[in-house]
Amino acid sequence: MEYVLIAAVALVVSGLTLFSGFGLGTLLMPAMAIFFPIEIAIAATAVVHLANNIFKVILFGKHRKNRILLQFGLPAMTLAFVGAWILTQLSGLEPLYSYNWLGKEMTVEAVKLVVSVLILGFAMLDLLPRFRELQFASKFLPLGGAVSGLMGGLSGHQGALRSAFLANAGLTKEQFIGTGVTIACLVDVARLAIYSSHNTGVESENIPLIITGCTAAFLGAFIGKRLVEKVTMEQIQKLVAVMLIILSIGLGSGVI
Repeated sequence: MEYVLIAAVALVVSGLTLFSGFGLGTLLMPAMAIFFPIEIAIAATAVVHLANNIFKVILFGKHRKNRILLQFGLPAMTLAFVGAWILTQLSGLEPLYSYNWLGKEMTVEAVKLVVSVLILGFAMLDLLPRFRELQFASKFLPLGGAVSGLMGGLSGHQGALRSAFLANAGLTKEQFIGTGVTIACLVDVARLAIYSSHNTGVESENIPLIITGCTAAFLGAFIGKRLVEKVTMEQIQKLVAVMLIILSIGLGSGVI
């Protein structure tokens, strides 16, 4: 059952992320969290996320803008180390509280609550009209890189902020995708290095499930590339935002 669920989520969400700029880590991680502890779910998702973004770099990387990569990508990679370290500290804390619901004990952990709040916040960025139009001047690119990198290392939710800062950088759709996935790769490499060094990496028995997720994500990215001219970014952003809110409630309440 877990293979079907992970493959389905990875396939659909990987295609969506080409247009929304975020989603794979945000949506695949809760699916992983059903079967693994949250810190392992985040690390496993990071592996799929990195492999998927490498594939997207092959498809779109030639369109990246190196100037934006330096201004935004380097701060993002640097702060990703910090965010990943914070995650390792949160994962070691005792549960905040427990309660019974429908005869089942639900436990809310600090790391899950933090991730839940981040998901909800990022969902609001794209669901509410006021925030969907939020963009930042190009002079704030280094700051945007630092903040998105920190969030990426902490929970993997880097794409929404990255999209908001890159949206006003004068990029074409192809440049936006190519630059964004290259930056995402830098962040993934940084956070996986910290996860592994703090024993929150991926165990060998989880590799088959991760390979399933990677394969499905590759297929989703390939299909998404063929649809890149046929959908609007706004449609995808609304769909992803609604899904994020549902997942946020599940994580924050201890259901997931």
